[in-house]
Amino acid sequence: MTVPSFRFSRPVVVVVVLLLQVLFIPPPAEGSADKCRLARSLRDEIAGYRTVVDRVLSYVQDQKGYKGRTWTALSDFTDTFGSRLAGTQNLENSIDYMLNRLRTSDLDNVHAERVVFTGWQRRQEYATLVSPRVKNLAILGLGGSVSTPPEGIRAEVVVVNSFDDLFNKSSQVSGKIVVYNQPYVSYGKTVVYRSMGASVASKYGAVATLIRSITPFSLNTPHAGQQSYSDGVKKIPTACITVEDAELLNRMYNRGQDASCCYNLIGTFFFFNREGNHNLFFVCHLGSKLEILLKMDSKFFANATSRNTIAEIKGSTDPDKIVLVSGHLDSWDVGQGAMDDGGGAFISWNSLVVLKKLGLRPKRTIRCLLWTAEEEGYIGAFAYLKGHKSELEKFNLVIESDEGTFQPYGIAFHGSETSTCIMAEVAKLFDSINATTMLSSKDNVGSDIEVFENMNIPGLSLLNRNEKYFWYHHTEADTMAVEDPDSLDLNTAMFAVISYIIADLSVELPKS
Repeated sequence: MTVPSFRFSRPVVVVVVLLLQVLFIPPPAEGSADKCRLARSLRDEIAGYRTVVDRVLSYVQDQKGYKGRTWTALSDFTDTFGSRLAGTQNLENSIDYMLNRLRTSDLDNVHAERVVFTGWQRRQEYATLVSPRVKNLAILGLGGSVSTPPEGIRAEVVVVNSFDDLFNKSSQVSGKIVVYNQPYVSYGKTVVYRSMGASVASKYGAVATLIRSITPFSLNTPHAGQQSYSDGVKKIPTACITVEDAELLNRMYNRGQDASCCYNLIGTFFFFNREGNHNLFFVCHLGSKLEILLKMDSKFFANATSRNTIAEIKGSTDPDKIVLVSGHLDSWDVGQGAMDDGGGAFISWNSLVVLKKLGLRPKRTIRCLLWTAEEEGYIGAFAYLKGHKSELEKFNLVIESDEGTFQPYGIAFHGSETSTCIMAEVAKLFDSINATTMLSSKDNVGSDIEVFENMNIPGLSLLNRNEKYFWYHHTEADTMAVEDPDSLDLNTAMFAVISYIIADLSVELPKS
């Protein structure tokens, strides 16, 4: 096809070219700065806080300043108290210690608020493979699990790899111990086996469940965690076992399924595959069923009490408005709770100490809240929400780190589009430590702060190099050996700067 030629004057050509450029410019990429329609004055105001960022970062990395102090404080705390299960005197002693530390840090409004709940404690527990050979199995009973009878439970084993697999084998489950050997996909997708596995198996008549620990990597360490029973289902004992033992039991179970036994005169069974291939066989002893003896003893106690711990830097001109920084003081009863969530709690209160020492008081109040009973299901957070509902409209941002305090590389944020744009500008200020990544999440971020995000309050959590977080999570390996002093310094600085800027800006974060 021949294109007709037209002759235009030069001004017309320029106008047409400009019009085409406007019409056919591709839309800005999701999350790009061009998508944000923030006033230039607000962008400039946020950029103006770079002097504060530099000052805080310099202070926490200066040997004569605050360098290493968050790590030292955390190590003093965890070495003194160790694990801190909700409902134990050990946790309450650690809260008393923290209240004293907060008061001597010259923070404002230091106090504790009482929380009442049903407590649970593990006592004696063990599991032993008793047939076809004897082997001790490392276990950790799951939070809220009922006990076995005093003599324990000895039963045959059914191994499943998924809930679908359990359904397909449901006719074999009654009276047996179900072992879940589910593959690790992600914590969020896999933890359902820990939280619901007992109830699902109980529906088919299982007498107990042993669940492969929720981790991508194991050195024969079982992982603790909370579980809950469904209404109308018999409560059965449940515990986590190691990845190694789950895979061992799975292999042994599959060999039993794929073979038939023949008895000979010397008292042994020879396993042959069902196709009759006599070249492949295994030897087993009489009574070769896969059996486990499980003994678990736990204690429930009603009306257990603990406390949320609070401290503040009062705002200079608008003290009723609040930016919250937080972490939880409680932990599981294994390890030291250094990573989960000692690190998150200690960067939170130390961020206030840093601001106090530098004389940085924002317009609005920065409140530090150290939660209790997070591991049992955000009990401290729900109690706080219930007692402070009249204040909720005054909360501008809730901040938490409960996914590690390793090397930071940015922030995860849940909030309105305009709030997200504001936080993206704040994130740019951390370019000197390569922590400018801004992840805008449609889902809630954090753990305890979810209860506030569900009430339409913006939430923020750290992005950090936590690829190995679930290696140590809820295990004896959660100790100070996991924590790095320099990373804790940078995370403390980020919490200090972010909370200060949002508490000091001329505008509040808009809520969706």
